[in-house]
Amino acid sequence: MKSSKNASLYIDQEALATLALVQEGLLHPVERLMGQKEAEEVDRTKVYKGKSFPFSFVLAPSGKRNEETLKRAKKGEKLDLVVEGKKVGELEVDEIFPIDPLQRLKNIYGTSDTSHPGITKTLKRLGRLAVSGEYRVEFDDIHRTKERILEKKKTLKAKRVAAIMLAAKPLHRAHERLIRLTLENNDLVVLFLLKPYTKERFSYELRYKILDYFVTNYLPKNRVIIAPLENTYIFAGFNELILDAIVAQNFGCTKLVVGQNHAGLSLYYDRNSLKSVFDELRGITIDIEVISEFVYCDECKTLVSTNTCPHGSHHHISYHADSIMELLDLGILPPAVLVRKEISAIILSQFFPNRFRNLEKLFADLIPNPGLMESHSEEDFYIELMKLYQTTSLT
Repeated sequence: MKSSKNASLYIDQEALATLALVQEGLLHPVERLMGQKEAEEVDRTKVYKGKSFPFSFVLAPSGKRNEETLKRAKKGEKLDLVVEGKKVGELEVDEIFPIDPLQRLKNIYGTSDTSHPGITKTLKRLGRLAVSGEYRVEFDDIHRTKERILEKKKTLKAKRVAAIMLAAKPLHRAHERLIRLTLENNDLVVLFLLKPYTKERFSYELRYKILDYFVTNYLPKNRVIIAPLENTYIFAGFNELILDAIVAQNFGCTKLVVGQNHAGLSLYYDRNSLKSVFDELRGITIDIEVISEFVYCDECKTLVSTNTCPHGSHHHISYHADSIMELLDLGILPPAVLVRKEISAIILSQFFPNRFRNLEKLFADLIPNPGLMESHSEEDFYIELMKLYQTTSLT
């Protein structure tokens, strides 16, 4: 997009992606930046245009330059939206109004406690003046994802389209079971892989590579789509599942599949029936399917649902991603009952490149071979090592 003589608002990639979500209709009924009156109304009622929406949609970028620009801006004036020195869009000013950053954070996160890491990060990028008005931004990724899903639905003539939101840090056996179970009852499954705006050792690119490997090798690939979901700050709070449902519905999905142990589900009993955050929503018509937790039972000797296993929790191994990640962060190969060995191999070879001083000697000394001279990768070694871990003839 060409530069112009307009004054500039400097935003980051995360704000750009959030604006693009609305531009592409994925947060419908929200279709534009809200003015002061309607923003305050939405924050108070949690309803917009007769449909549930958890908080107002405003743009209030931080920084002295932005504050000065907004103080001077007049109704009808066009402002350039700039990310890292590049013009990415334009906004026509309708209204400039003050906001309370801490109250804004409380609306999103459910707390304004500045010791919360998400609060601290978001507070740094939030100013005290908001701007409303029509805008246009360039962000093709979301549009391409919409087109891919629509084309796949047409190709398959899919009526039942299920969405699963995944961080997949890491992709473990319970994830695999959840995806397979969802495929049983739906024509198409969209795996929305969360794409964060923080630098992480376990990058989005590596998580995509792993998920694609699993889909390609172990699922009917024509019935599964991996779709990036811009996991911006608006999804970081306690309203995450509500926004997930809105986004999935606007992507054209008919069902959202959620694990029973999801922190944002807020399960509770009312008059002897199980309720969740979704029971009080208005205008969100997507079906919500809550799947019970999967565990490995050492009595059943397999992956089971906690709702169907007769054995106590002391017989269960839980699939807690943070504990599995601790093993991987330390360079320890997780048992195959937790993570598929090929997936662990991909992760460890990325986390610890060139880890072994003499890989070929390790292969020669420890790994059975057909007698042929072959070159090997670190991924190959982890896979073969796991096979040795699984050998039980001497026990």
